[in-house]
Amino acid sequence: MNTNKIKIFTIPNGITLLNLLSGCISIVYAFYGELTTASILIFIAGFFDFMDGFAARILKSYSDLGKQLDSLADVVSFGIAPSFILFGLYFKSFELNAPDAGFFEASFLQRFILVSSFIIALFSALRLAKFNIDERQSDSFIGVPTPANAFFFASLPFVIQKFDFLSYIILSPYFLISISLVLSFLLISEIPLISLKFKNLNFKENKLKFLLLTASLLLLILLQIAAYPIIFIVYILISIIGNKNSSKAIS
Repeated sequence: MNTNKIKIFTIPNGITLLNLLSGCISIVYAFYGELTTASILIFIAGFFDFMDGFAARILKSYSDLGKQLDSLADVVSFGIAPSFILFGLYFKSFELNAPDAGFFEASFLQRFILVSSFIIALFSALRLAKFNIDERQSDSFIGVPTPANAFFFASLPFVIQKFDFLSYIILSPYFLISISLVLSFLLISEIPLISLKFKNLNFKENKLKFLLLTASLLLLILLQIAAYPIIFIVYILISIIGNKNSSKAIS
C-alpha cells in the first residue's frame, strides 16, 4: 500500500486556486451584465495561471494533483467564464433585460442561441483533456490554448467600449455565432501554434516569438486590451508562417 501523503496545500496549488476563484467571480459579474469587470477577472485568472507554473518550476513543486487541479481551474476560468461573457453579449444583442429574468422573456430561438454560448465551455474541456494526454505539446501547442481563446472573448467588451462604431458588428448574433464556432474548432484543431516558452534567448532560434511579443507590446500600448483580437490573429498568422518555414527547412 502506498503510504506517501499527497501534498494538497502547496504554493503552486494555492495560486491555481486563485485562478479558479477569479473565474468564479467573473461568472457572477458576467451573469449580472458587468462584462468589463468579468473580463478583467479572466485576465487576472490568466496571470495566476502563468504564476502557478512559474512557481512550480522555481520551487520544483510538480505533482499530478497540481496538473489535474490546473485543468479543473482552467475549465472554469477559460471555459465557463468566457461562455458567460458570450452569454452577456447575446443579451445585449437581443436587448433583453438582466439575465436573471430576461432569459425567460426571450423567444425560443433566442434561448437556443443563448444556450449555444456554452459551446466554448464544452470545447475548452475537450481541449484541456486532450492537452493532458498529448505528449506532443511540451514545446509548442497543437490547437489554440484555452487562455488565448478566453482572452479573445474577454477583450470584446473593451473593443465595444473603445470603438463604439464596431458594436454593430460585434453584437450581431451572426458574428458571435460564427466566431464561437470557428474558435471552438481551433481549440481542438491539429494546427501547430507557437508557445512562448523560451529555452534560450538566441534571436535566430526565437525570432518569431520575439516578433510576436514586440507586435503585441506595440498594439497593447496603442489600443490597450482592445488590441487583443488583433494580437490573436497575428499569433495565428505568425504560427502558420513559422510552420511553413519549418516544413521547407525539413524538406
